[in-house]
Amino acid sequence: MQTSGNTHILLTPEESRQADAWALKNGTNGLTLMEAAGKAVAEVIVDYIGTPLEAGGEILILCGPGNNGGDGFVAARYLEEWGYPVRVMMSVETRELKGDAAIMARRWQGGVGPIDLARLNGATVIVDALFGTGLTRAIEGDIADLIEAVNELDAFRVAVDIPSGLDGDSGLPTGPCFQADMTVTFFTRKPGHLVAPGRFLCGGVEHIHAVDIGISSRCFEEIKPTLFENTPSLWGGHYPFPGPETHKYRRGHLLVLGGKEPTLGACRLAATAGLRVGAGLVTLAAPSETYSIQATALTDVMVRRFDSAFGFLGIMADTRINTILLGPGAGVGEKTAELVHDVARRDKAMVLDADALTSLVGRLDIFAQEGTDDVVLTPHEGEFARLFPGLSKEANKISAARSAAVSSKCLIVLKGVSTIVAAPDGRVSIAANAPAWLSVAGTGDVLSGVIAGLMAQGMPPFEAASAGVWLHGEAAMKAGRGLIASDLVRTLPQVLL
Repeated sequence: MQTSGNTHILLTPEESRQADAWALKNGTNGLTLMEAAGKAVAEVIVDYIGTPLEAGGEILILCGPGNNGGDGFVAARYLEEWGYPVRVMMSVETRELKGDAAIMARRWQGGVGPIDLARLNGATVIVDALFGTGLTRAIEGDIADLIEAVNELDAFRVAVDIPSGLDGDSGLPTGPCFQADMTVTFFTRKPGHLVAPGRFLCGGVEHIHAVDIGISSRCFEEIKPTLFENTPSLWGGHYPFPGPETHKYRRGHLLVLGGKEPTLGACRLAATAGLRVGAGLVTLAAPSETYSIQATALTDVMVRRFDSAFGFLGIMADTRINTILLGPGAGVGEKTAELVHDVARRDKAMVLDADALTSLVGRLDIFAQEGTDDVVLTPHEGEFARLFPGLSKEANKISAARSAAVSSKCLIVLKGVSTIVAAPDGRVSIAANAPAWLSVAGTGDVLSGVIAGLMAQGMPPFEAASAGVWLHGEAAMKAGRGLIASDLVRTLPQVLL
């Protein structure tokens, strides 16, 4: 079994079918693809359960009426050849199979029985080769009963391509859904493998295996994928590693708007994170009433006083300042919204978070009017719903984030269990490395600071936002359970090694 080398490209179910068609058009036989797919499934199962003696029990393979079922028959054949006890149940009569799946069913020399819930209990491993990505409607009737019964068993559950009942585009169950402990998919992962809850129904990101079945990556030239898993292979070529002649003025100057009581720490977290990720200089602009507090609390970040929007814009007039971060602890209201609008008219990159986003509800047209391409919005789901009430993120978070980016002409970082970065040009990255303990107050402020710090160093917005999200998740993993937001700032250097 060979893992696919396409480490960050994601194909939707429809694009995966296009890749299959491309392979067939360019000389690859359909039976060859199915043989490779089924063999890979068998190999991954063996990697997990060990030798037949260690495995014990039997492997039950549930085959459906299409190519997914054909993959299951191939896996059954190889597992039996390698000495594993295998049993196959079929959701339809074998004679109803067509094409390559029918041929693979005939090559299977073992017996094939109908779906029988009474005979599930003897299985140590249960393989779901029922439907794959071809099914978009809810599963009903006997198959729904089967899936629910399998999910209750104390068996190791394996999904072929994607768990039956899971939408490969959105990561949402369409109804009853097979709950896999491990998933074997082909050529590339699908977005539904990564977006929660799909990621967990597939067994977790570390148990989703994309295997090589002989499709050439040259097909990407025709398909032109725009969906990506957020890993360093996506943005590493743009990362602003400092060179031997780099000095602080070449590493960018980030200006952060200071906050108000009782959330003074939010802007400090953001500013320090921007500095920690490599910005050459970071300045916190503090209102006069909080200047002394911020100047005392911050050692590495410069603190400047201002008393009005005009004063903030005066600080921003320094030509060395190239990126502005507004929002953490800024306060919600008209003044914040007006300040954002004033800043948007200047030629600076900008990251907006927290109070700045809430203040902009109903006012996002400023960015479309200005035609800027270097503004990043970092809403969590509640803020997203207020900013883009017409977009139903519940149906498909990827398409909602992408539509928001297009309509606002801003880059969107939709924060959540599976943070989505969407650019106005249609590119989307999906992160799957954030631990549950990242969900505490202040961590979003750190994320906005990391993204702004990378942009200050000249990293393009899509790559900077994707890198910031990934670094944020990795720092949380290293910090471990019990994390508080400031731990992320201290842990970042371990991730940057």
